[in-house]
Amino acid sequence: MGAVVADGFDFSPGAQVPLLGGAGQTAATQALASAAYRDGPVADISKADSDSGKSEIKKPKLSLFAPNLGEAFSRAVQVRMLGGGRKALIQSFGTEPQAIVEHCLSATRVRKQRDAKLTLLMVLFGLVFLPGVLLWLGAFQLKKVFSKDPAKEGGPRGVSALGAVLLAVLAGLALFAMVKLPTTGFWMLYVRAMLVVPVIGWWWAKQICEKTAVMLREAWKGLLEGGGVAAKIPEAVPQDPNEIAAETLRQNLAKVSAEQKSNVVFYAGPKGILGMGTRWGSWQLAEELKPAQAGGEIHPFRSWDVIRVIHDRLRLLERSPLHTGGFQQPPSVRHWIVSPVGEKAKEVAHPEGTEIEAYQVRGHEIERICNEQQFGSGNRHYLGVQFVLWDGQLVITLMITVTVLHETLRVEVTGHALGPVNSLFTTKPEPKTKDVAKVVKFWETKTQQLPLIHPGEVVRLAARAPLTWFPSVLDFMGGKLTLPEPFGLRHVWADKPWRHRFMADDALRAATPVLRTVHAAALSVLKENGVDTERFDNRSLVLSGMIQGAEPGKADEYNA
Repeated sequence: MGAVVADGFDFSPGAQVPLLGGAGQTAATQALASAAYRDGPVADISKADSDSGKSEIKKPKLSLFAPNLGEAFSRAVQVRMLGGGRKALIQSFGTEPQAIVEHCLSATRVRKQRDAKLTLLMVLFGLVFLPGVLLWLGAFQLKKVFSKDPAKEGGPRGVSALGAVLLAVLAGLALFAMVKLPTTGFWMLYVRAMLVVPVIGWWWAKQICEKTAVMLREAWKGLLEGGGVAAKIPEAVPQDPNEIAAETLRQNLAKVSAEQKSNVVFYAGPKGILGMGTRWGSWQLAEELKPAQAGGEIHPFRSWDVIRVIHDRLRLLERSPLHTGGFQQPPSVRHWIVSPVGEKAKEVAHPEGTEIEAYQVRGHEIERICNEQQFGSGNRHYLGVQFVLWDGQLVITLMITVTVLHETLRVEVTGHALGPVNSLFTTKPEPKTKDVAKVVKFWETKTQQLPLIHPGEVVRLAARAPLTWFPSVLDFMGGKLTLPEPFGLRHVWADKPWRHRFMADDALRAATPVLRTVHAAALSVLKENGVDTERFDNRSLVLSGMIQGAEPGKADEYNA
């Protein structure tokens, strides 16, 4: 039942159980996944945006239908990463994006199960007594509108007082209908029932909402505590060849993982390499190629010959003459193709053609770019050394490129660092409590546990429930979250690592051994090919001394 999509990527075999939760064992992955289960205001996401882009929050037509953070985040991530006709994704280094998307699907599944029950309650208690339901919904909508802080909303201070008066009038009319209206006649009984029955439905809905809120908060807390919470999405496992929706979802999840493994990255000017962070340091070894012996000749060699030796030496970085820890985890050494995009680009595009397979540039094309595309337009080749530290919270990448122009060979090493995800994603759920005075010892207080769901939240969830089967309508009525572009789950919510002392130290320390290994490998190739290395040796010593006092800078911002 294997299927081949339009871009040529084969997702065979067919019905295959996704690896749920297995990839979500890093702090960064679990922190981002926890956002799917959160219940805070959606506006909080704007505080977590990095310099790479800002999230856009579309205001609701009716605030009663507005989503919370978890609902908006799950919906936005699913549409952006699994929706039809989606744009290319930026790699999320230090995380497993498929695991995060799976948790968004899992959280949506839990909410849909709750919404199915709430929809049934709305049918049972709402259709027959629709006027009463609309009356109560209108009361809560008024309360929501007029309870806003006038100072924050920029409105007149008399608005909140007006809201209190209107609510008091509405409550008085309801009380009058219950007490003063005649007790005989069908319509008189119906008026009373339409005011009471929705309250009974609301109480029942509150029990359902409270139970679901506890489940979501347990998943939120479990992820941040490293409990290995598994995402449950049986709808992504096709049971037979005719389940087109399940097969499409499975393919889209596999596509997310395939893009994550792409060896093409995008350089966006002062924003640095998207997904890797800004360039904080640059060290260049550039000298003239002269034969080692007077009147002799240099044996022909190419940039790829130098890069290949550097690659082999860098793979031995974890080896050390002293048993003092050091690089406990070997770094990833990989060839990258860097494609330039504009600083304000809103989208990127993966290269296409016969030289591309499953979003990856083939080996012989990488070698060609390394040897030929060193000047002028086009993509460039870099050799990357990547350290993923602090359980994925810190990503250090050192990029090496070798160019030969006329008789000058240049070996350049640049440092990139991507910091931890914003603290919004690492905050654990706090129980809702309040301090109340004791009955006897009234001068002392005690902490009272409050329900997770307040009355207004029950009404919001019940009002949204029937519309969850029509996501586009719900987006129109309640507003939605639009994610920053070009989008990648990791870099758009990453803080700078320089505010964390140990993370900053790790980034600076990693540069020194990498630089010296690169220089030693390059000099060995030059010596083997009859090149005079005296000037290269001297320049290498100078750079070796400079890097000992390395400080993070803004190497991508040129003061012209």
